[in-house]
Amino acid sequence: MGGITRASIGAAGVLVTALALAACGGGSGGGTSTGSYGFPQVAQDDKAEITVWVDADRTGAAEAFKKAHPDVPVKVVSYDGSANGSNSFRTKMQLFDRAGSGWPDVVFSTQNNDAAWAAQKSGGKQAFAAVLSDGLVPKATLDGFTPGSLAPCTVEGKVYCLRNDLAQVVLWHNKTLLAKFGYSVPTTWEDYQALGERVAREHPGYIVGTVGDAWTPETFFWSSKCRANGITGPRSVTVQTGTPECKRAAAMLDTLIKNGTTPNISVFTPEFVKKYSGKVLVMPGPAWYAGAIFNNPQSLDVPKGQLGVAAPPAWQGDTAVTGNVGGGTWFISSHSKNLKAAAAFAEFVTTADDYQVNLAPGYPAFAAAADKWVKKQESSGYYATDLQPVVKAGGEIWDGWGSGIFSQEAIWAKTMTPAIADGKSLVDLLPAWETAIKNQAKVDGYTVE
Repeated sequence: MGGITRASIGAAGVLVTALALAACGGGSGGGTSTGSYGFPQVAQDDKAEITVWVDADRTGAAEAFKKAHPDVPVKVVSYDGSANGSNSFRTKMQLFDRAGSGWPDVVFSTQNNDAAWAAQKSGGKQAFAAVLSDGLVPKATLDGFTPGSLAPCTVEGKVYCLRNDLAQVVLWHNKTLLAKFGYSVPTTWEDYQALGERVAREHPGYIVGTVGDAWTPETFFWSSKCRANGITGPRSVTVQTGTPECKRAAAMLDTLIKNGTTPNISVFTPEFVKKYSGKVLVMPGPAWYAGAIFNNPQSLDVPKGQLGVAAPPAWQGDTAVTGNVGGGTWFISSHSKNLKAAAAFAEFVTTADDYQVNLAPGYPAFAAAADKWVKKQESSGYYATDLQPVVKAGGEIWDGWGSGIFSQEAIWAKTMTPAIADGKSLVDLLPAWETAIKNQAKVDGYTVE
């Protein structure tokens, strides 16, 4: 087997590892053999074109790699990124498994639960995801990710994907509007609810959040330590939505939904933009809301100097934790004929300044890039506060909410969103939510407690 070489990439001189993998049997054809990276691999051809699947928001990452590596042939294919739990990534890989060909070399997914299936054999077929932690990606690179950020990528002690960005939930707020109305930034969820009740009385039409998106459970229930998604093993899960931690979040939302300060409207709809531009006082949401919603001319377009961010609220008497909404993962295919190029691509798009600092809209999972990203954002003069609460929240994501095969977003959208639209109470809906989660988990082969 060949050795490992280091290549300088990008205008900033960022170093990534290019893995020089000698072909087993030569050329791009031939059979498979178990290589030094711990999984069966086909004969390698380090000149073979790699096919990369990205969603629309990650096309910039692919273009940045192509610019930094003009000698690497890359075919970019756009797909939905399994957004909102569509499961398209898994479904398409299963089709390729049956056909015995067609797998892309690198895939981006908006979901954090794909390692749970991609690391496992399917129908007797080889697992799609290549093991990264047995030498395909250097330990030094893996160690450079923010502590805990690779947990969704880790199955039975091995790493199968690289996180693109963290999507820790923080409390976004309009500092200008809060000062105008004489309100303080809430530091507890009890304060948050009280603020929503005051806003409903004193400034009807203004809002403090939404429940119209499929990631509502990650935003509110995860940060309340609701054990609705307690993944305890590769095929075991604990689902308990009747706990006080679940009920307190549901009761709070029932109050705020009823008084109109937390509407059941998606932030990505024209209706939301038309109705609530200039009327968002506070908004619990992931780090990427900054660029996707607030500092976006096509969305709320909050003027410079108004948007602030605060740490996630805590429940009284409890330590502050937070949830995570997506963030995205990059997988290398175990079927790739050019693991050298595939690994270089995955490392570049997750660690290189050329993309993660200069272009990426979200908070990078790679720690060194995250530090630079924060400094760049703060130096822009756009924000009304510093961004240290975003950094702090990155280390406060509660570890009691796991990353199973099933999508909590898909379950919520199917079970809870329509019921909320019908005016039903979230507290009353908790048993139905639990049943829906358990049923889906069983379909996916989980032992449910």
